[in-house]
Amino acid sequence: MIDLPLLPLRPPDSHKGDFGLALIVGGSKGMVGAVALAGMAALRGGAGLVRLGVPKPCLEVVASFEPSYMTVALACDRAGRLSFDARQQILQSAAAATVVGMGPGLGRSLSLDRLVPWLYRHVDKPMVVDADALNALASRPEALGQGGGPRILTPHPGEFARLLGVARVPPEQRPPAAVDLAARTGTIVVLKGHRTLVTDGQRQWINNTSGNPGMATGGSGDVLTGLITALACQGLSPFDAARLGVYLHGLAGDLAEAELGQESIIASDLVRFLPNAFRAYRQRFGKGAQPVPRRERRG
Repeated sequence: MIDLPLLPLRPPDSHKGDFGLALIVGGSKGMVGAVALAGMAALRGGAGLVRLGVPKPCLEVVASFEPSYMTVALACDRAGRLSFDARQQILQSAAAATVVGMGPGLGRSLSLDRLVPWLYRHVDKPMVVDADALNALASRPEALGQGGGPRILTPHPGEFARLLGVARVPPEQRPPAAVDLAARTGTIVVLKGHRTLVTDGQRQWINNTSGNPGMATGGSGDVLTGLITALACQGLSPFDAARLGVYLHGLAGDLAEAELGQESIIASDLVRFLPNAFRAYRQRFGKGAQPVPRRERRG
């Protein structure tokens, strides 16, 4: 039997406030698709409300991808990347959020190297950190242990090496290094790849039951960011949200592979197959789940 957390069932009198508001911060000129994919995955992942914070010039394009999420325009530089001046806008939006996802499509700049660590320290909500947000943190490694709330880091091997300040971590050394990083920084580390590892520095969980090589495509990680953010919005602990997100992400990829073949999978297919992945998960693992008691629900 696979050890997976049970996502609580939805009571008949549910409303959108019961399932959290996911704020996803990202995007830049030329990379708006990344934050849009994360937003769509957060919607399909069950968040009650989803808001994307993006550079002002990118807002209309991002909004055009999906009418079901909200958008907020943020201060940016001339190249269309978020600037340090956006920090108070983001902090204000985060105050209304349940969980924050940060990184998809951010790009790189000296201003972002200041902004991301500042938000990492000052946002007191759970935060899922991916992509160029991880690269910005790698430029300020002292910030990793100074999170203002629970932090879920989702690096691929290259980003993981940069977080450690090295050129490369050999495959056999990655699991113990991930455990050590999580323990030292008080974070959840999701080390992506074949048999993705999730660890909080004490517990370790390896996904060896879902996923396939067809998922090695641009945008796949952005979908995982949105999905984990949504699951954390629904009351799962950061460790459990990361584990279930990794499993469902891989399962969506397996269902896409069955219909499309590995070579033709694109990241938006993972979003498209998430509903089937949730149904399969419920059929196999969800029989013991209970509704969230009203006293524990938002709103």
